[in-house]
Amino acid sequence: MSTMPDDVQQHIANKYLTFVLATEEYAVDILRVQEIKGWSKVTPIPNTPDYICGVINLRGTIVPIIDLRLRFGLDKLAYGAMTVVVVVRVVNPATGKSRIMGVVVDAVSDVYDMPESEIKPAPDFGSVISIEFIKGLATVEDKMVIILEIDKLLNSQELAVLEQVDQS
Repeated sequence: MSTMPDDVQQHIANKYLTFVLATEEYAVDILRVQEIKGWSKVTPIPNTPDYICGVINLRGTIVPIIDLRLRFGLDKLAYGAMTVVVVVRVVNPATGKSRIMGVVVDAVSDVYDMPESEIKPAPDFGSVISIEFIKGLATVEDKMVIILEIDKLLNSQELAVLEQVDQS
């Protein structure tokens, strides 16, 4: 339940935060973004996939950190002063529960207004490339932006593994 007035919520409902991974620009719904922070050391969790960096303590909340480069099968980059963690609220569609997670990206780009009518469905690549994590594609300032379904992207095996960590 949002505490924002309806007119304010409607104004930001079509806004997306964009960020860069390799040479591509990706976007997530701005209403899901909790904060953007620089890279800081994480506590690794044993027996997790390589794209799960570990966890951080963010003001008393244990936040899992996912490296989106590795999640997407891209080459790993060394983390440095320019590495950014986008902290997002993810909803598990099966349970309706939400949790806070961080995603490591190369750089944050911008915030764009993208009306639903301008978001085109991702093309079907057959079984070669999975598009289940892609909400759609939009053209912004002559460039293609890939809009992510953050709930689907971060709710597959990650939550099952990380929920076990939370309970231990």
